[in-house]
Amino acid sequence: MLKLDTVKKNLKPGKLYRRSDLAKLSTSVDRHVALLVKEGTLKKVGPGLYLKPSTSKWGEVPSDDKDLVRGFLKDDRFLVFSFNSYNGLGLGTTQLYNHTVVYNHKRHGQFRLGNRVYDFRMKPDFPVQFNREALLVDMLNNLSELAEDEERVFETLKRKVSTFDKSELENAAKLYGKVRTKKLIKELLHGTQVSTSR
Repeated sequence: MLKLDTVKKNLKPGKLYRRSDLAKLSTSVDRHVALLVKEGTLKKVGPGLYLKPSTSKWGEVPSDDKDLVRGFLKDDRFLVFSFNSYNGLGLGTTQLYNHTVVYNHKRHGQFRLGNRVYDFRMKPDFPVQFNREALLVDMLNNLSELAEDEERVFETLKRKVSTFDKSELENAAKLYGKVRTKKLIKELLHGTQVSTSR
């Protein structure tokens, strides 16, 4: 058991480990990982992904979304967000979603990491973080997935589009917008009739 104790001493609280990371610490990685998970020293949080939990006086500290996603993807190029972010645009959207989306370049599909399911979506391009204009473009891209009255959202947007930065909005639409979104933004900004038909 001395070798297992040596592995435990090298595990840092709050750090995520892939099996390949643990293999560098152990000569019998699968047996050691199974024992460490069984005793609670490590917690399996995803496929081949393990966490050495951090604790405080109130108990175990929850894992950070970005740390989990970074460990899972082995990549720093991703954007984690919720559709709830759209409610801050002031366009009358009010629904709440228990849904975490991850834009990235590597994985597509729903994966459970820790106690949550993440919706990984491969995108050719996405911002490092949303500004208000890029968030609006993203909302329009995903509007058909939202539990909102689309016509009402469009009517509100027509009244409030002047509160967005025009050049930023055009640039965000060019970079990240779907074909329909680009058309809508163009119509909104140039005063032509907005068609909401599919």
